Amino acid sequence: MPRSHRRRQTRPDSEDSLDRLLASWKRTEVRRGAEWTVQPVSAVQAQKEYSCPGCSRMIEPGTAHLVAWRADGVLGDAADLAARRHWHTHCWRMA
Repeated sequence: MPRSHRRRQTRPDSEDSLDRLLASWKRTEVRRGAEWTVQPVSAVQAQKEYSCPGCSRMIEPGTAHLVAWRADGVLGDAADLAARRHWHTHCWRMA
């Protein structure tokens, strides 16, 4: 029987996911004395529903928005990234 030369797809581990997210286009902002990493999510990339912490309303799939997480947390990048929140763009501007 011939061998298959296709690579097996493996599930990315959390560190790989962290590296991919950190490598995407993002910026750093200071809000209320804390440093935040802010990354835009395009409408095409937005595939899940999230609750915006600014207005407590839902961010529907297909809606462009922002993801923000602390950039200066004491527990490290992985913990800060795990605590990230999805915001409506206008809610983040008003916060």
